[in-house]
Order: sequence, then structure tokens, then C-alpha cells
Amino acid sequence: MAYNIITPFLLLKLIERSPKTLPLSAVYICIITFVMGASIHLVGDSVNHRLILSGYQLHLSVRENPMMKELKPETLIDSFELLYYYDESLGHLMWYIPLFIIFCLYFTGCFTLCSKDSRMPISAWLLLGPSSLYYWYLVTEGQIFVLYIFTTFAMMATVMHKKRKGLVMDSNGLFLFYSFCITLVLISVWVAFLWNDKILRKKYPGVMYVPEPWAYYTLHIKKTP
Repeated sequence: MAYNIITPFLLLKLIERSPKTLPLSAVYICIITFVMGASIHLVGDSVNHRLILSGYQLHLSVRENPMMKELKPETLIDSFELLYYYDESLGHLMWYIPLFIIFCLYFTGCFTLCSKDSRMPISAWLLLGPSSLYYWYLVTEGQIFVLYIFTTFAMMATVMHKKRKGLVMDSNGLFLFYSFCITLVLISVWVAFLWNDKILRKKYPGVMYVPEPWAYYTLHIKKTP
């Protein structure tokens, strides 16, 4: 709950830092959509964690879960599938699309003419690891790799565009850019580690194979009762 209350104010501060401001109505729509998406996810996650304690297995689809097959009447499964859609699809899109748009806008303001300002303090280097791990979890658990990779490419394009104007990233820009780059390395290692997992391959078919950490947990770590 604290996340849903505090984060919108932090995002507004990031927007203020951006040299390319959005119309006020667009800013409000972004923030409202973000809060709605995060709230949907909060409710869905609360139910999911309760289900996990009851034996629900995240590496299986809703209908393939043993506990779902025991539900009576069977139409209740449709309700859980709807919950899954709201949480994992609709909620995540409403949550992360505004977030990454604001990241991109913020990043455009993280450039300077002075090369002396293009250095990260020691504290930033110490926080780089936790920040990258957070983004890794956000991308893998949120299943937003496509959105993340497009944001990373947009940041790279911004760096090249600003470089032509003689601008370099300041410490804030370096921190965000390095965090996203290290996140890409962590995701690559994660995918390579689980590349031959046949069960997770079935849960996450297609070219964009990025398993969720919680699915790995219920499959390989959690002991089923």
C-alpha cells in the first residue's frame, strides 16, 4: 500500500526533471493508470500468495494446477483465469507502461555539458547492484521484457543523439543507464540458466522465453505438501 501512495509523488518529481514535459492531462493519465495497475497487481498478488500457501503451483497454468482440478463447480476456474488475466496481463501493462515512459522522459534530462559531472559517486556504485537486481525482478516477474528492451534501446538512442550535441550523461543518467545494462546481463544469465527446463518452456512458449522467479520457486525450491 505504501508503494501505491509514495511512488506517484516520486514519479511526479521525475517528470519535473524532464526537459520535455507532457501536457498536464497526460501526466495525470499516466499517474492514474500507474496507480490503477499497481493496485490491480497488489490485489492479484495477495490472492496468488494465499493460493501458493495452499499448494498452487505457478509453473503450471491455471487449469493444469492440481488444486484447480478439484474445484466444484468447474466454472470457478474461469474466475481464477480472469483474476490471472487482470493480475499478470492488464495490471502489469497499466503499471509498467506509464512507469517506463516516465523513466524515458526523466532520462532525457540527465545530460550535461561538463564532463566533471559525468561521474558517479561511490554511494551510487554501491547501489548499482541492488538497483539492477530490482529491475531484473521487475522485468522477469512482471513479464515485461519487450517493454524493457524497447526502453533500453530508446535510452541508447538518446545517448547517441545527445552525444552529437556535445552532451554527456550526468551521474543520475549514468546510474539509470548502467542499471538497465546490468539488468540485461542478469536476464541473459537467468534465461541461459533455465534454457533447457522443459516444464518452464511449456509455461512460457515462444521466442521471448523469460521465466518468472516465482514459477522457478514453486517448481524447484518449494516443497509441495
